[in-house]
Amino acid sequence: SPRSSLGSNATTTATIEFLRVTKQYLPHLARLCLISTFLEDGIRMWFQWNEQKDYIEATWGCGYFLATCFVLLNLTGQLGGCVLILSRHFVQYACFGLFGIIALQVRKYLTYWNLALGGGLLLLLAESRSEGKSMFAGVPSMGESSPKQYMQLGGRVLLVLMFMTLLHFDPSFFSILQNMVGTALIILVAIGFKTKLAALTLVIWLLAINIYFNAFWAVPAYKPMHDFLKYDFFQTTSVIGGLLLVVALGPGGVSMDEKKKEW
Repeated sequence: SPRSSLGSNATTTATIEFLRVTKQYLPHLARLCLISTFLEDGIRMWFQWNEQKDYIEATWGCGYFLATCFVLLNLTGQLGGCVLILSRHFVQYACFGLFGIIALQVRKYLTYWNLALGGGLLLLLAESRSEGKSMFAGVPSMGESSPKQYMQLGGRVLLVLMFMTLLHFDPSFFSILQNMVGTALIILVAIGFKTKLAALTLVIWLLAINIYFNAFWAVPAYKPMHDFLKYDFFQTTSVIGGLLLVVALGPGGVSMDEKKKEW
């Protein structure tokens, strides 16, 4: 109807204006949010060196030397990778290094959350890939089949895995509403339909929920709930970072938004 079309156009115009105003700062904020999980984990390893080392030694039975090497590799790899990504130096190498850290931590923590973080790193690789200097040197660009656009597709799909870790399966009305709204928006992001608007809406939604429900700073550090809330907070922040990259980059060629242009 004309009224709904007018509302849709107004929303699209507002989104475009927001992107124009924040274009200079949005990618920096997105990268910081996305790597916040790695940053927090690296800093925690620095301050809990002995606890981390003892945990690995006891869990793996690998001895003092290998446990120390593992913690040191994780600490330097995560903090070093974060510094390179934030400074925009050797971003592709930093991303590959963090992929390696993810592989190590899957062995350590046995959780697919770390694999889901790979989606965010794929988006970082897509952002850092320029026309002149490509990590896929020698591979011909074929429009919508270019590696960058497939990286964006893979990143969007893996963002769904990241989001699934935030779902809370309890019977309360707000949790059901939160899951339904969030799932609908993340599906739109995954298939690339109204991508920037859906991703931006989900960023605002998750930001409000994160600050309200995961306020770990309001809980004393000696209580177990402090660590649980802190973990959830940085998980959600990384998802927000991935979504902000989608807002900044767009969905790429392999998406419904791009196909609509051909129709």
